Amino acid sequence: MSDGAGEVIAIGDGVTEYAIGDSVVSLFFRSWLDGEPEVADFLKVPGDGIDGFAREEITLPICAFTHAPKGYSHAEAATLTTAGLTAWRALFSDDALKPGDTVLIQGTGGVSIFALQFAKMTGATVIATSSSEAKLARLKSLGADHVINYKENPKWGETAVELTGGRGVDHIIEVGGPLTLQQSMIAARIGGHISVIGILTGLDGSISVVSAILRQQRLQGVLVGSRRHQLEMIRAIEASGMRPIIDSHFPLEGLVEAFRHQESNQHFGKICLDI
Repeated sequence: MSDGAGEVIAIGDGVTEYAIGDSVVSLFFRSWLDGEPEVADFLKVPGDGIDGFAREEITLPICAFTHAPKGYSHAEAATLTTAGLTAWRALFSDDALKPGDTVLIQGTGGVSIFALQFAKMTGATVIATSSSEAKLARLKSLGADHVINYKENPKWGETAVELTGGRGVDHIIEVGGPLTLQQSMIAARIGGHISVIGILTGLDGSISVVSAILRQQRLQGVLVGSRRHQLEMIRAIEASGMRPIIDSHFPLEGLVEAFRHQESNQHFGKICLDI
């Protein structure tokens, strides 16, 4: 429960950034306000090193939150803290996504779906992979230009290159880890950017270093983002009217069932806990 959103019910002396009644959303790294990455652990991350947001009230300093996007419900805002911000940073802060670029996303987890939405918001072409035909159909309905079933097509990297007319993909949201990274490197163009975000296929593996050198590709580890990144993301969301994809809602009493639903890998988009 690293992500939380709610209403301000009290403020301390001298607080001017928020007022009672404001809708706010939490930060993943409350000490990383701006600039270069400066956190390499989870000791002060809600839901990991410290208590998360499976609770009714919380008291924290102003740097632990930002304003939520105007018009968002608390559940919608809570989807942004980790998944939304990771996708935003990968595409716009670590790189500079622009109209006409090609983005490849893997699967239908929160980061990948946000990356799809941000990419389409920008006017980019999106290639999406999944092992589920039903999920591929939903990705198409969200705007994915091309879809690939990686179970039926294990050499999906080559297919992605073909879909770009032989140029290769500009940006890849790599959530699989060791067993998918090699295909991502095949899919990426010369000088392409691969955001290494997840380790769904394990912790260890091997890659072709020679291929990375020859193709001058950039592999960037991504661990969420700063408060400045979140402010920029929310400003873009408000300008575009983008809404997050929510799979399901559970009450606080259904927390165990919510985690079981996540474990089943049947969800499409974010799972929210309403308190």
